[in-house]
Amino acid sequence: MALTALPINCTLKFKAGEASSTDAMIAVVAAALTARGVTVQPTIRMAAHAILPGVTSDEGDGDDWPHLREKILAADILVFGTPIWMGQPCSVAKRVLERMDAFISETDDQGRMPPSSKVAVAAIVGNEDGAHHVWAELGQALNDVGWTIPAVGACYWVGEAMGSKNFNELDPVPEKVRQTAATVATNAAHLAGLLAKSPYPGADS
Repeated sequence: MALTALPINCTLKFKAGEASSTDAMIAVVAAALTARGVTVQPTIRMAAHAILPGVTSDEGDGDDWPHLREKILAADILVFGTPIWMGQPCSVAKRVLERMDAFISETDDQGRMPPSSKVAVAAIVGNEDGAHHVWAELGQALNDVGWTIPAVGACYWVGEAMGSKNFNELDPVPEKVRQTAATVATNAAHLAGLLAKSPYPGADS
């Protein structure tokens, strides 16, 4: 079965083409997904779009979220990329999660939220500790709004605190990161394939 993945990059760098370590980590996960037969769509840099504050799926004039939401929900696998800032997911990532909060009230007749039977994984980078905390926040929030999280659902790298080396400057990519990305991709593709063939039935009304 043909599967698709959509990466979103929640870097704070909003200029197109500006180097991003989050892009570099997404690329590692994307390559692993491609090797497993998943079609990976171009990464969306969320900070380059006007995602208005709010918790609905359409906040009115000037809001880019509705068409971004459509692209996100069209894919079988969401690759959620975020840098670590102050030990937390960055503000752009939190804005995206806040807009996804609307899914809770958008259930179908069987109580299923829009991302039901779709898979989400994370790509996390930072030059400080906090990757486990960031994934705990992302995984919990994504699961709360309907995404399914596979075993080993995140790939991350953290450098030395206040260090001068960023992930996108590493050559080669650390072998442990590649191994983890392979596991994330394998589990995500397997789970997404199962859910595509046999979606969640939903709760009896």
